Amino acid sequence: MKWRRVAILVTIFSLMGGSLLFADSASQKVRLLMNGRELDDGSYIIDGKTYIPLRELEGLIYYDDSTKTVYYYKPNVHISLIQSSDGKVFGDINKSGKLKFNVFTQVDNLKTDISAVRVSITSPDGNTTVIQTSDIPNNKDNFWFRTEDFNYDFKNAGKYKIGFYMKSAGGGEFTLVSEKNVNVLK
Repeated sequence: MKWRRVAILVTIFSLMGGSLLFADSASQKVRLLMNGRELDDGSYIIDGKTYIPLRELEGLIYYDDSTKTVYYYKPNVHISLIQSSDGKVFGDINKSGKLKFNVFTQVDNLKTDISAVRVSITSPDGNTTVIQTSDIPNNKDNFWFRTEDFNYDFKNAGKYKIGFYMKSAGGGEFTLVSEKNVNVLK
């Protein structure tokens, strides 16, 4: 009688172990590099298809639990950096210390409502400074946004990132939807 119980348990555990091994071989976590930057969550390959977390794709995401539907919105965002002194557009600059500039942004193909935008700058060492945050009272599918003049000290050579963020009308966090690089040369 005891050997039957042992045989049944061995059979059950064998089946469970085989199922777990099969499930593990059907899905595989892989590193995900997007534009040369490794994403935190990575991605998975399941049954030959690659799955990427939507939050990593720099867009606005809304989940409707009642219909079990995920909505993903990625507007077109074009960023220009304008020197306040002469109105010239810049991208690469020489290391010269403080620079007064503003950020001009054109947004189109916006298919969802937003409540606010934020523009920030991140230095090569990872420090982020908010340039401006503004409410967006009128929702349109396209609009232009220009920050006030902003003084910033480009004291180190390297790549600075200007980020444009949006906040969904339903609330929540600001989400990065576009980024522009400024190369500060030695």
